[in-house]
Amino acid sequence: MKYLIAGLGNIGREYEYTRHNIGFRILDALAKASNIVFTDKRYGAVAEMKLKNKQLVLLKPSTYMNLSGNAVRYWLQQENMPLENLLVVVDDLALPLGVLRLKTKGSDAGHNGLKHIQEILNTQQYNRLRFGIGSDFPQGHQIDYVLSGFTEEEQKLLPERMEMATEIIKSFCLAGVNNTMNQYNNK
Repeated sequence: MKYLIAGLGNIGREYEYTRHNIGFRILDALAKASNIVFTDKRYGAVAEMKLKNKQLVLLKPSTYMNLSGNAVRYWLQQENMPLENLLVVVDDLALPLGVLRLKTKGSDAGHNGLKHIQEILNTQQYNRLRFGIGSDFPQGHQIDYVLSGFTEEEQKLLPERMEMATEIIKSFCLAGVNNTMNQYNNK
């Protein structure tokens, strides 16, 4: 059984440690813990890992956030995976910093990466793991906020919350989305 785990972010060193790139960072943490490396392939950096009897294809799209759907669709088709085996890992302004929510469907909530995936896949019915980045910014400065780095204080919280996100990803693949939501969505 194969799963596509797509962590959203923007390519380029200037974006590497921004709030918007938490999806990339979570996949990097998962790959590092599993001693696997990403290689540049079509539409993104890809790493493959085994998890018990499951195969995970980790994808960090190289399309920039606003065109993430192109990479997701390509790798779903390339690996011949059903939509229910897709998990998109994404930042979320609506959640307090570090709060994690696994969902099976939903709106794009103004997130350009999710918006493009929804347009390309023609559905809102796909799994996503939302990582709260908070919303402590003045009105009209949302773009500046998501493209800024975490504060020194916030960075202290990140390792533990990113570790929890990798546990959720593994559970999604091994125990299924419903069991994983029941176990983790209130932590």
